[in-house]
This record gives sequence, C-alpha cells and structure tokens, in this order.
Amino acid sequence: MGESLKCSLCGADATVHLTQIVNNKIHKVDLCESCAQKKGVTNADGFSLADLLSKGNFHAAAEDPGLKCPDCGFTVADFRRTGRLGCPTCYTTFRKLLLPALEDMHPGLSHCGKIPERSLTSTEIRQQIESLRQSLAAAVESEAYEDAAEIRDQIRQLESESLASVAP
Repeated sequence: MGESLKCSLCGADATVHLTQIVNNKIHKVDLCESCAQKKGVTNADGFSLADLLSKGNFHAAAEDPGLKCPDCGFTVADFRRTGRLGCPTCYTTFRKLLLPALEDMHPGLSHCGKIPERSLTSTEIRQQIESLRQSLAAAVESEAYEDAAEIRDQIRQLESESLASVAP
C-alpha cells in the first residue's frame, strides 16, 4: 500500500481529502480529522473550499475579522463563505488576504496577457518577429520541422502585415 497523505495544515496523517477544479486546474487539500473540524469542513454552511485552497489567508482573516470594503460592505466572513468578492474595491481592501491565495493558484502576481494584433505597434511587431526567430532556431536545432514551418509562416505573416501598415 502507498504512503499515507499528510494534512496540508499541520502535517498529521490526513483522513479528509478535498478536490476542486477551477479553470481546468485541479486543487487538492488533505486534512486530518482535527483540522477538518476546526476549519468547518464538517459544517456545510461555514465551509469554503476557496478558503482552504488559499492556505495563507487563514492568518490574515484571523488578524482582522472586522475588515470591510468601504464601497460594498463585503467582509472577510463574506469572502471566506463565498470565495468571491463583492466589487472592484474589494481587491484593494482584501489585498493582504488575496496575495497568498493568488500565489498558491498560479505563478506570478501580475497579468502578462496577449496583445490584440490590431493594436500592435511596429516596435512590438519587430519584437514579436525577433522572438519568433529565436523560437524558429530552437525548433530547427531540435529537429521539430513541423513546428519550425508553422513559426516560419507566422514570421512571414507578421512581416507582410508590418510592410502593409507602413505602405502609403
């Protein structure tokens, strides 16, 4: 038989196992009987899996349970119960509570998304082409020729768009 799982909070042998899927990512929490009771897992009304998944927020919530959003009146208890916030100001108000949760959920605390093609400047297009050229060289070196062909086509498309946007 395999090795027993340890409690995510205290390290004792876990007997309660919770799983939640958020945005196609699986989050698991293993608890011993004592921690499960302390955190209200056995009480469906007071239980929030979001609270357990953000391990760092236990201390922040305990430090200032009276914290309240000045705009919508949302409290720490509301966040713990629902796992959601009430308004945009809540993100600032509950920042200390949210940062550990965000760090546990994904790498980095700032969003680095894609730029819509129609808003790319010529400098951004050149940077994108240079990045693709580096990817192309790596693909050729690793003999991933199908990937290299796709990257080559992307470079050609960006170069033609760049020329078209400059032409009078």
